[in-house]
Amino acid sequence: MRAEILALLRARADYVSGQELCERFHVSRTAVWKAIGQLKKQGYEIEAVQNKGYRLLVNEDIFGQNELESRLETKWVGRPLFFHETIGSTNTEAKLLAEKGAGQGTLVVADMQSAGKGRRGRSWSSPSGKNVYYTLLLKPDFAPDKASQLTVVMALAVAEGLQKVLDAGTAEKVGIKWPNDIVVDGKKVCGILTEMSAEQDYIQYVVIGVGINVFSQEFGPELVDKATDIETISGQRISRSKLLTAILTSFEELYELFLGTESLAEMKERYHKLLVNIGREVCVLDPKGEYRAVAVGITDSGELTVRMSDGKTQNVYAGEVSVRGIYGYV
Repeated sequence: MRAEILALLRARADYVSGQELCERFHVSRTAVWKAIGQLKKQGYEIEAVQNKGYRLLVNEDIFGQNELESRLETKWVGRPLFFHETIGSTNTEAKLLAEKGAGQGTLVVADMQSAGKGRRGRSWSSPSGKNVYYTLLLKPDFAPDKASQLTVVMALAVAEGLQKVLDAGTAEKVGIKWPNDIVVDGKKVCGILTEMSAEQDYIQYVVIGVGINVFSQEFGPELVDKATDIETISGQRISRSKLLTAILTSFEELYELFLGTESLAEMKERYHKLLVNIGREVCVLDPKGEYRAVAVGITDSGELTVRMSDGKTQNVYAGEVSVRGIYGYV
């Protein structure tokens, strides 16, 4: 009920009477009073005026279960939602929930991770009160070889969600470095890690973990030239809850487009508009030998198409790609 009360108070510019809250949620005045009190303890400024009711005042950044649930506009993504002040890893927790029978759309969110994970087993710095960490559980009914495309779907959702909450000037600087890094003005603000449990021809579940640098923070010497955060690059202190729910709304739409063709065909044009690699020289770190080419775009299945010096094109299926001018590559 607390999330529903929050959503109603946020939607109203004026006071909401206690009687209306009682009638809407079929509870007593005492229950409403207790719910309002619990919200105040969570940091919400709620003004109570006799004979007028309750009014929600501006709250800069409250990141928690009730705030997120009150902002959700999705049909199934983020339902249910599990919020943790501190957790080892949202990906690990989501996988444990999947093993216990949790359904598609289950979302694990944390304010802090003590054992955050990045690609190739790297650790992911996850301080509290600064960033957004979440993992979405999916149980798709398609072949395992298509699961890697979900990373591209999530990358596009994150980029579009960011654009919705940033000012126009900064939104124009949001881009995607193939396949799954979100950059703003040429520096990384987000990483995505997709993991799957599958049989030979059957996916048991997929978890997509995302970490977004939101508020001003310091980066170590190995990252200072490559990474940044939203507040530093934009000068804006955005709501983490508003950002996450915007991303989830975008993902739900994009995922349903993906299911229609089991490919990226329906969203490829949107992805290309944000792809920083297009038209740039890239350095492909292929196991057979490093080479340079110019990025053309992505295929319907998410590979990066590059044009070689002889004019021929080929698709990059694996390996890291460095882009001239991005992450310090010269």
